[in-house]
Amino acid sequence: MKEQLQQLKRGITEIISEQELIDKLSKKKHLRIKYGVDPTSPDLHLGHTVLLRKLKQFQDFGHTIVFLIGDFTAQIGDPSGQDKTRPVVTEEKILENAKTYQEQVFRILDKNKTEVVYNSSWLKALGIKGLLELSSQATVAQMLHRADFTERFKNEVDITMLEFLYPLLQGYDSVAVKADVELGGSDQKFNLLMGRTIQRKYGQEEQVVMMMPLLVGTDGVKKMSKSYKNYIALNDTPKDIFGKIMSIPDDVMDIYYELLTDEKLENIKQEIKEKPRDTKVKLAQIIVKQYHGSETADKVKQEFESVFSKKELPTDIPQFETKQNQWKPADFLVEFKLAPSKNEARRLLKQNAIEVFANASTEGKIINENDTITLTDKPTIVRAGKKSFSKVICN
Repeated sequence: MKEQLQQLKRGITEIISEQELIDKLSKKKHLRIKYGVDPTSPDLHLGHTVLLRKLKQFQDFGHTIVFLIGDFTAQIGDPSGQDKTRPVVTEEKILENAKTYQEQVFRILDKNKTEVVYNSSWLKALGIKGLLELSSQATVAQMLHRADFTERFKNEVDITMLEFLYPLLQGYDSVAVKADVELGGSDQKFNLLMGRTIQRKYGQEEQVVMMMPLLVGTDGVKKMSKSYKNYIALNDTPKDIFGKIMSIPDDVMDIYYELLTDEKLENIKQEIKEKPRDTKVKLAQIIVKQYHGSETADKVKQEFESVFSKKELPTDIPQFETKQNQWKPADFLVEFKLAPSKNEARRLLKQNAIEVFANASTEGKIINENDTITLTDKPTIVRAGKKSFSKVICN
């Protein structure tokens, strides 16, 4: 029990309550651990794996994982942390995303030991009478108590009645699946606690709530999110995963180690301080290995070392052809997929992050915004940042 509890508490920011968790673990061999996702986008990223890895720990201890796909609630949109009403996602898109979610989730969880449920199967059946009964279990004052609603109300930003219903429906999900424990991000506290309230109202034992921090993205500042373009997707190539890990700031490396690996943490901070680059390479290799195996992780590491330590160029550079031989650097970077916009291109140029290798030479030249990139019938390779390359030929 002590060992199990110690592992389960790693990375957890808050448990409500720890004593209840201990009591449940001592009474039941197989707890029902609920984790719900609204499939509003197709890709999962490493931020999602923080919770999925915790679910895997529960699974390894013999507990049942209930992976709940919020195909019904996704049509409302979770208001947590939102300063405006979310756009509506179509049912067709939600089901399409749900399929890709499952493909990605089972890279971590054991499919044979996981219950996959869709909350439309019971929420659609509630009907008007059931919905009215559920709505009577909470007050407007309770809803306005949550920080995001308070802020929007104060700033006279619309809050729809549907958004008020969202926490109630998520709470009813816990009743439907008879959850013993629910996992969620720290931003989900209000919704998770509503699950306890609704279970109590419907005569069930309250679930234990376990919250984990939101993983910061590759910028080291904002939470990892597709919206902020600072995410590392599970569907990224091994090379991209490795490169993106290598781009994170040193001061968030210990958080990544704690939330994304099983490494012992005693000496990690000291290793980061003494050998930051080596410690980051080790982190990148561990994460690639988790999702693509040891052989691939070793290969990607070797290529990274070749490109960035020995100044060799990668072998799989995307190739383009053009009839224009003179280019302004910002136009070139956008045209040949090295920058998503001219603003980003100019930012890279100002940071001296653009290097041109004429005639595929391994000796590059840093260029700025006022230079000109001249192409010939021999390959010109351009590097943007640490990991993006394009090869262009003028014909």
